[in-house]
Amino acid sequence: MSEDIWGYRPTAGYRQGIDLVGYKVEASDGHIGKIDKHSEDVGSSYLVVDTGVWIFGKRVLLPAGVIERIDPAAETVYVNRTKDQIKDAPEFDEAKQAGEPTYLEQFGRYYGQPHM
Repeated sequence: MSEDIWGYRPTAGYRQGIDLVGYKVEASDGHIGKIDKHSEDVGSSYLVVDTGVWIFGKRVLLPAGVIERIDPAAETVYVNRTKDQIKDAPEFDEAKQAGEPTYLEQFGRYYGQPHM
């Protein structure tokens, strides 16, 4: 795979320093939740989406490369994954992320591109 899923696509409309927390997230087949956290780290940028009651309050991590586009006026981020793909993704665990340097590996494997 030639595309880096851990970086924001140049065509997505992301600008360094923009705060995406609170933006709605739309999968290719409908609404999935709101952004709870995001990262601008080079080589490991991601979104953490709070899915609310949709899948029992699960928080999922989406690599920044799955973002199709960002609509700042509507405060909405559109991703190129289905609701089922997001529902089946590993759950985000902030405590593990902070303590395990290889934490992003499980997400890379799930999304088909291992993290460095």
